[in-house]
Amino acid sequence: MPKIVYPICCGIDVHKSFVVACIAVTDEKLVTTYSKTKRFSTFTNDLRRLADWLNQQNCRDVCMESTGKYWIPVWNVLEPTCNLVLAHPKYTKAIKGKKTDKRDAKWIADCFKHDLINGSFIPPEEIRQLRDLVRYHTKLTSYTTGEKNRAQNCLTVSNIKLDDVFSNVFGKAASAITARLLENNKPFDVTPYLTKNLKASPEEIQAAVDGVMCANQAEKLRIIRSHMDSLALCKANLESEILSVAEKFLPQINLVTTVPGIKTFAAVATIGEIGVDMSVFETSRHLCSWAGLTPQNDQSAGKKKTTRISRAGAYIKPLLVQCALAAIKSNMHPEVRNRYNAIKKRRGHKKAIIAIARMLLTAIYNILKKNEPYNAELYRLSDKPPVQREVSVEQAIFILQRQGYLVTAST
Repeated sequence: MPKIVYPICCGIDVHKSFVVACIAVTDEKLVTTYSKTKRFSTFTNDLRRLADWLNQQNCRDVCMESTGKYWIPVWNVLEPTCNLVLAHPKYTKAIKGKKTDKRDAKWIADCFKHDLINGSFIPPEEIRQLRDLVRYHTKLTSYTTGEKNRAQNCLTVSNIKLDDVFSNVFGKAASAITARLLENNKPFDVTPYLTKNLKASPEEIQAAVDGVMCANQAEKLRIIRSHMDSLALCKANLESEILSVAEKFLPQINLVTTVPGIKTFAAVATIGEIGVDMSVFETSRHLCSWAGLTPQNDQSAGKKKTTRISRAGAYIKPLLVQCALAAIKSNMHPEVRNRYNAIKKRRGHKKAIIAIARMLLTAIYNILKKNEPYNAELYRLSDKPPVQREVSVEQAIFILQRQGYLVTAST
């Protein structure tokens, strides 16, 4: 029989308008009794009644299912008085055909009392607020990218080929030409609007604007440009708020910025996702797994079905990939570039970039845990083999393969 870890615990099934709570009490003889399942609304006053009821029953350990954003109000009310665990639905899924709200709450309590539920990482309140602002900034960036694509579509359907002569259609020169097109759709000379260091010649740019934009597309493009300006203003205001919230974590941010490829705002976003207390993760491998940067384990009958990375880390994973792409282009960090090149020869670009992203996250974990800056010399020392070293044939083959060589058996 599994060991009872929580003699008195509560399972909560969370919904949008109400929650269902069930307390499980296990005595010294390992006999479990269940309190009468109670239902509470998600209004704040009723959630306070839930907290009082748990206090009356001497219940401090509470487990609830992660349901959209609906668990957050419950968490905010119970956090000061209870030890909360937030469970992924895949760990609390009940048997199909015997599923009700009351049974769900009881099943959560049953699993939780035996410590069979892995809790999700929930950072402190300040980090949660920073995370929410940073994620909203990511959304605004996505909205801006979408509007840029729609603006480019307006130019394309009007046979205006600015994307063929400008690397950035929203740069200074291209934006000035677009604004001139919206003022008057008649042919004009583009020379006054050109800047230095353009790869395309004035003749090519003049030919690229030889199109006709109808009134409907022109009005659509004006609306898109106006929306983009509004989004830029919103992002500027949001960035100011993010930096003010992140000011209290300035020492940790300065440490994270020592990692290759990570600048100030990327460091703020990283801390907003993982926090500054690394004791919540047992090792750096647990953190990388939480961020979705480790291969899956999916084996059956001795066969590996897949080793793809998981879909976890929807926000931190793309951020670290962007930082990895910047780090491998820098000549200041050869330890990162050398590792990327070695993995790329064997596994390809995409897997090599994920490996570099994991390398950066591992460095961040150790930096925050040990409270010391990034030390590139540690990577360089590990890459250098000892002066006197005897290795077996298998070890020699493994070393050569890590360096990107293809080793075949001799005939």
